[in-house]
Amino acid sequence: MTDSTHTTEVLETWGRKQSLAEELLPKVGKLYRENNVLLTIFGRSLLNKSVTGIIKAHRYARHFLGEELDIADTLRCVRVLESLTLDTCRIDLGRLISKAATEADEKDDEEFIARELAELISASRSVDAPPQDVVLYGFGRIGRLLARILVERAGGTSVRLRAIVVRGAGKDDLVKRASLLRRDSVHGKFDGTIVVDEEANTILANGTLIQVIYSDDPANVDYTTYGINDAIIVDNTGKWRDEAGLSKHLACPGASQVLLTAPGKGEIPNIVFGVNHHQIRPDTPIISAASCTTNAITPVIKALNDKYGIRSGHVETVHSFTNDQNLIDNYHKGSRRGRAAGLNMVITETGAATAV
Repeated sequence: MTDSTHTTEVLETWGRKQSLAEELLPKVGKLYRENNVLLTIFGRSLLNKSVTGIIKAHRYARHFLGEELDIADTLRCVRVLESLTLDTCRIDLGRLISKAATEADEKDDEEFIARELAELISASRSVDAPPQDVVLYGFGRIGRLLARILVERAGGTSVRLRAIVVRGAGKDDLVKRASLLRRDSVHGKFDGTIVVDEEANTILANGTLIQVIYSDDPANVDYTTYGINDAIIVDNTGKWRDEAGLSKHLACPGASQVLLTAPGKGEIPNIVFGVNHHQIRPDTPIISAASCTTNAITPVIKALNDKYGIRSGHVETVHSFTNDQNLIDNYHKGSRRGRAAGLNMVITETGAATAV
């Protein structure tokens, strides 16, 4: 084979992948928007990807299969999914297709796919049900990153980001907050458009209209004034972590539940999805998503304990410095956090041990 022939074949192969990816893209979006079905390949979402992003996701499958996943196989599988009446779900196409290859006569075996997804198929779709209102109380780093996720998935999930609640910070407050949402020094720029309406106190992000509400007290907001009802209030301020403090949110008209993005105190349940999420009950008014350390280590501990058992252990976290630390050496109520953040490994306490 000549170099010229090989080059031509490589380009033709790439062109075939592009053509298949272009055909796949609108199907991924339609399943998400109309059926609330999120498609992934070994955990990597296909939503809002470019043609090249789709190809890269299929190449990523080689870490699990030993070879790239053929986009043609994915396309055949997605065509079958389009014919099914699926409830809101997340489907890993990589795992589904690889299982079909070993257990079914054909990779696009419609009967096999329908059997595998039987629990997700219903007589009628529930996409007409009203979405769950979500309010972010606080708009710091966690709040802004969560806002990005909620906006990105607004077209095909049962939750809607309706508002953020912050303390007023003077002139150009809304513009500055929108700028922080638009750009992040670590996570990069926001993928989309952001429009600020200072007169209405709103931020329009990729079609999601976010009402900005100013308040210094979680008990002083009437969410129904803004058409918000039975909302989940996500408190990401870290200021209130016990039942007494977080219950203030529940006193507000339009609020129904509270989710804390920090380890809770007292009887507030600390939940790590995949470990103890079954403990969440519809009538539980306040839950905590636990700490960053708890979420990082608990799934690993659970896997080890389930398989081998654990008698005792010691865990240390390598953590980035946080907004609570000083940039240079200065007075701090926590002496270790008083050292220059960029130059010191800070040994400090964590609520992870209790949560675990």
